[in-house]
Amino acid sequence: MQGKVSLERSAATRVYVGIDVCKERLDVYVHPLGQSFRVANTRDGLKQLKRRLANLDVALIVMEATAKFHRQAHRNLHASGFEVAIVNPLRSRLFAEATGQLAKTDTVDARMLALLAAMLEPKAKAPPPEALENLQEIVRGRAAFVAQRTALRNQLGTAKTSCLKQQIKRQLKTLERAIESLETEIERSIQAAPALARRFAILTSIPGLGKIAAVTLLANFAELGSCSGKQAAMIAGLAPIACDSGDTRGERHIRGGRASVRTGLYMAALSAARFNADLKSFYARLLANGKQPKVALTAVMRKLIALANTLIREDRLWQPIHA
Repeated sequence: MQGKVSLERSAATRVYVGIDVCKERLDVYVHPLGQSFRVANTRDGLKQLKRRLANLDVALIVMEATAKFHRQAHRNLHASGFEVAIVNPLRSRLFAEATGQLAKTDTVDARMLALLAAMLEPKAKAPPPEALENLQEIVRGRAAFVAQRTALRNQLGTAKTSCLKQQIKRQLKTLERAIESLETEIERSIQAAPALARRFAILTSIPGLGKIAAVTLLANFAELGSCSGKQAAMIAGLAPIACDSGDTRGERHIRGGRASVRTGLYMAALSAARFNADLKSFYARLLANGKQPKVALTAVMRKLIALANTLIREDRLWQPIHA
């Protein structure tokens, strides 16, 4: 009997930690010990968290991607030697529902993340360099301003009263200055980091891939060059997903992936289909074979991401004929 208890305790020593992150605090759950507690999302709170985990054999810590609120915890815990995995919030929510857990609270989410860590063991990753994180924040800010500018332009097109038009025009001028300032800061940030500058030069060497699309890939697709072409297409959400059952072979459709990457590649694909000789002939061939223009353009986007991935992996600029 004593041997059995000892065995159970030794098996329970290896633990998995789920952390639900918000701006103010971190809700923590330790599986299989069943410990649940809360600390502040600050340096002092992280010190308290590490003290409580110090005497445990922590196999993996899992938290959700939350724009920027998880960054400090990820960087701090990684620097202290913990294995930390960041998962898509949709993935963790679907996992919770698959286990029958429909309720959603901070404590429940932390427990579900700990269970996800134990059952699925997502791959731990080091936090990205601070230069890349800063670039990501600026690029997302610019994208938000561009969306506001588009909305204001649409509103200006339907406005009838002169006072409203004047106010909209003032806001548009302010947004234009803000966007221009952010674009200048983006360029400065890229040139200040040699690794980012090299990747940017490689991406912009591809005919059809302009500066905005290249910046979007830099900020939102850090894995470029470290994965296969198929994996890159899957991450971007440009890989056709099988839908077969029995003798039925369903149509393949793209789904999931990173919407920001696809948005940035869409205009690049339109340009590449006109000005990149290889992709222009590829696009025309698909249309000649009966493919819908949207399907053919998606295929061009996938070719672009695969090409960008290959060039960055080989650390070379695009050339019309590969040496």
